[in-house]
Amino acid sequence: MSTENFKIQIRKGLLEFCILQIISRREAYTSEIIEELKDSKIIVVEGTVYPLLNRLKTSGYIQHEWKESKQGPPRKYYSISEPGINYLNELIISWNDLNDSVKSLLKS
Repeated sequence: MSTENFKIQIRKGLLEFCILQIISRREAYTSEIIEELKDSKIIVVEGTVYPLLNRLKTSGYIQHEWKESKQGPPRKYYSISEPGINYLNELIISWNDLNDSVKSLLKS
């Protein structure tokens, strides 16, 4: 396994977590979510994000609302739901535990 493949797999695994984190701070439409991910050096394409947003919506973790745009057609803005906040909090705990474990192994 190459280091590039390793990075890709890690990013895929964390993408749901990162998207929920972005949406928990403020409502956002898909292009804003992708831009924030790219700014954080997590490179994704719309074809990856749309199915994930749909899955999160189906699970009840996020919701959307159509809003008019000054720059074209209406946009679908996503926001986190109460179950989504609870799920994100669980993910944060899991991430912190895993991060601590990996740090511990790296010190050894």
